[in-house]
Amino acid sequence: MPGPGPHMMYTLGSGLGLMSVSNGRFSPHHCLTYSINAFFGPDIGSFSEWLTSTLGLGSALGYAIEPWIHDPFYYILILGIPMSMLYSTASKFLLKKGLLDSASGVALTRKQCLFLVAAGSLSHFFLDHLFEENGKSTMYTWVLSTGWWEGRAPINPDAVVVIAILCTCLIADFIYINRVKPLKLLKLRVINSVKLILVIATLYCLWCATQIYLVRPRRPAVGEEADLGVLVFLGIYFFLPHWLCIMSMNSRDPQELLPL
Repeated sequence: MPGPGPHMMYTLGSGLGLMSVSNGRFSPHHCLTYSINAFFGPDIGSFSEWLTSTLGLGSALGYAIEPWIHDPFYYILILGIPMSMLYSTASKFLLKKGLLDSASGVALTRKQCLFLVAAGSLSHFFLDHLFEENGKSTMYTWVLSTGWWEGRAPINPDAVVVIAILCTCLIADFIYINRVKPLKLLKLRVINSVKLILVIATLYCLWCATQIYLVRPRRPAVGEEADLGVLVFLGIYFFLPHWLCIMSMNSRDPQELLPL
């Protein structure tokens, strides 16, 4: 599975991109918290298992803890709040000592840190699910299982019609939402565009799921493509963590940048 380097470089690179496009609202404090959680966050469980087995002390406890902590969702539920408090305190210390810059001049709040802890955990498993267990992780296996591997996949006319309608609606409605308007409506256009993508993605997934799990015998939803698995995987492990990072950004209004 990926080691510290890929986890940290992936999230630091993403963080730097967000820092650039947000003009510093996603600060170095955000980047560091996000990156550390993507590297060492869920791996606390694996590290505990290794440490207890190496020392020969409490190995049973280490083995018991590992599956609960090295999990994209249990890590957030179990350690999310404690870790957010820790990172918020660390952010205040680094800012007070002048060790790490913050464009806003304000340290991260616990709420912001909680978003970043969750984002880091999900980003950690974005790489783990793709590159661990010789490509046979449970999640990756499921993603591939939503495709068609039994010879050449037939192209069903109804599938062509449904997918064509959904993709046409996606493009046409996106153009309609983003037609020429005053710049002040940019935020509203972005929100409506996101809603559009979510609606189309939901309908797309419903179509795929019905063809895979409800229709008997099973039919290829979109030819041989594993679209259901790909959309679910990207939604949870790629788009959601980046949305959480965006939610953690500092406000544009300096008066709203008060510690929690």
